[in-house]
Amino acid sequence: MRNQITQSTSIRMLIAGAAVLTSFLLGVTQGQASATSQGDTSWTVYHEDPSGTGVSSAMKSVVTAKRAWTSPVLSGEIYGEPLVYAGDVFVATENDTVYALTSSRGSVVWSRHLAPAVPSSDLPCGNISPSVGITGTPVIDPSRDEIFVVADEFVRGYPEHFLVGLSTKTGAIELRERVDPSGSVPQALLQRTGLNLDGGRVVFGMGGNYGDCATYRGRVISVKESGSRPAIFTVDNRAGDSQGAIWMGGAAPVVDAQGNVWVSVGNGSVHSSGPAYDDSDSVLELTATGRLKQYFAPSSWTSDNAKDLDMSTAPVLLADGQVVLAGKSPVVYLLNGAHLGGTGAQEASLSSVCSNDIDGGSAIVGMTIYLPCLDGPVAIHVTKSPASLRVLWRTSVGGGPPVVAAGLVWTVGKNGVLYGLDAATGQVRQQASIGTVDNDFTTPSVGDGLMLVASSSRVVAFRGLPNP
Repeated sequence: MRNQITQSTSIRMLIAGAAVLTSFLLGVTQGQASATSQGDTSWTVYHEDPSGTGVSSAMKSVVTAKRAWTSPVLSGEIYGEPLVYAGDVFVATENDTVYALTSSRGSVVWSRHLAPAVPSSDLPCGNISPSVGITGTPVIDPSRDEIFVVADEFVRGYPEHFLVGLSTKTGAIELRERVDPSGSVPQALLQRTGLNLDGGRVVFGMGGNYGDCATYRGRVISVKESGSRPAIFTVDNRAGDSQGAIWMGGAAPVVDAQGNVWVSVGNGSVHSSGPAYDDSDSVLELTATGRLKQYFAPSSWTSDNAKDLDMSTAPVLLADGQVVLAGKSPVVYLLNGAHLGGTGAQEASLSSVCSNDIDGGSAIVGMTIYLPCLDGPVAIHVTKSPASLRVLWRTSVGGGPPVVAAGLVWTVGKNGVLYGLDAATGQVRQQASIGTVDNDFTTPSVGDGLMLVASSSRVVAFRGLPNP
């Protein structure tokens, strides 16, 4: 059944606030087993766990009045989320350098410069400058004490992309695998998504540079952690088709409990109703090795393609089997995860959720989703029977992909301010300056008793008080 759900009235939104708080408390007490898979001290993948919940129950409060520490200036801009593992904080930069910092003081334990990064002037377009190196958030496999990154490297005067594995203890290189798809033009490709792990494989997406210049095709790529020929799913794979970027505002592909991979896809090159569907403007469910299992795209996919209206959030997988998808429209779609149904098969939709793009990873607490609208997070409540979506609150601060910790929703604005929002109302409860940020998708992380945020070239830490 398809039905169009309208926005809630202001009165209804205020009444719904109590429901959000109840849902939040229920989620913290009952729903955190999967969201703390590496324990309260670690944050080893984008938005905390393979399914991207973006929730930590480790802290009862965060002290934002004073920084715990600020790292030294690092070599290159930081676009990814900091990770935490085994007492260290890990971050990668656009200078193709990976750092391990002590979680106690933020001092450098080790750094590894992998290769010269690609000068922005050598790319056909884009908005990362002065060079493009490691853009996507890395991923750590605790069982191997290994951190994986995708580096855009300048090799003999040309860009090439490599999946690199490094020891979390020493920074020694343990894997180096070229991942540019056969027949592709590497300078037209940007590896923007975070990385994830799936049954001994590293999984990530690729798309084009900002501006969709040159010819490229979106890809989902997976490589064995021990090294292998990449397994690749390609969007817009017919002769003459192109685009279909998989970038998701920096979020990582979502891996479900069965080991299937979920991604959203941007606009493709098909703008008219004549050609058959081309996998663009969609959510895709794939196997770990890139076989397509099912998809959903709105019935407006061709006109959305023509208007550059990407699907640009990580798919939200709810515990009841429903899936939530959003992007630049900005329309939010509610789907049946067991039967995505192809084109136009949504259970419900909610239009005009905010006045800007919805890009990146969300935070999920029970049946409440905090969506990453660039104008400021939006809280959405989902019901299964009848299938419906409802706006609980909107805010006009922050805008980076939110996480939930210490009872608040945390988001970073392009103004370089970290905001802690009331989970029930969206009102600002805490805030702190972190300095200049370089991208729209800066997102915090939590681990070792800290809340961590990357500014342009430093990592900033705030101390948290632990839950008893």
